[in-house]
Amino acid sequence: MPEPSKGKRRRGSQQHSRSAQRAAAERREVRGATVSSGIPGLPLLAGGLIVLVVLVGGFLLLRPGGIGGSGSAATTASPSAVGNGNCPTSQPLALPAGQTRTVTLNTPKGAIVIQVKADLSPIAAGNFVALASCGYYDGTVFHRTAKLEDGTPFVIQGGDPTGTGTGGPGYTIKDEPVTTPYKRGTVAMARTSQPNSVGSQFFIVLDDKDGAVLSSANTYQIIGNVTKGMETADAIFAASGGVEQPTNPIPITTATVANP
Repeated sequence: MPEPSKGKRRRGSQQHSRSAQRAAAERREVRGATVSSGIPGLPLLAGGLIVLVVLVGGFLLLRPGGIGGSGSAATTASPSAVGNGNCPTSQPLALPAGQTRTVTLNTPKGAIVIQVKADLSPIAAGNFVALASCGYYDGTVFHRTAKLEDGTPFVIQGGDPTGTGTGGPGYTIKDEPVTTPYKRGTVAMARTSQPNSVGSQFFIVLDDKDGAVLSSANTYQIIGNVTKGMETADAIFAASGGVEQPTNPIPITTATVANP
């Protein structure tokens, strides 16, 4: 076979050199400050906390440092199969502007009292209150107790009648903008990577440090905050022994709703 000409060899060498330079630049980008996750609105964080996005059974898990974070909202469970038979079958009415409700989640570890505020996310707030009012959350468990890579408690997540993290009320609600920061005691709705995918699942933020991770996505509708019982939320997290999906998850025995 004829030997390639020197000109061809030089061009091949130059192309190889350019390819190597591009690869090196890409490696430097990955180590730098901004890396795209490949899913709109979910960038990876640099400088210690790397957020990995994993799709499990079609449901999004936002995973700080490889440990589970927030998020799945499914449509696999019929509301007629849970609650008092009067649970919504489609997006409920929004909670009217300016109104609040007090939702108490009773558990074997104690009670968690949540002030739900319409002005944060009226559609999501109305949905949460409607599901709590009809007994939808009674008997459901906190199926997820996640932490950051450094061991910082991240969230406890519940609201799935199947207890698997893939269940929901059989409908989803519209997205709303997030206008306040996530911090310890924040209560927000879980969701998939798809638009308008919130169902019944919710989570409680356990540490102020977690806000940086959640704010990287900033798509989890905030509905209120815990006003009493964060020690109960901490105890639910501790009961898992550091396991993200505990084998004996703590249940919500009853959820009650009251006007303030």
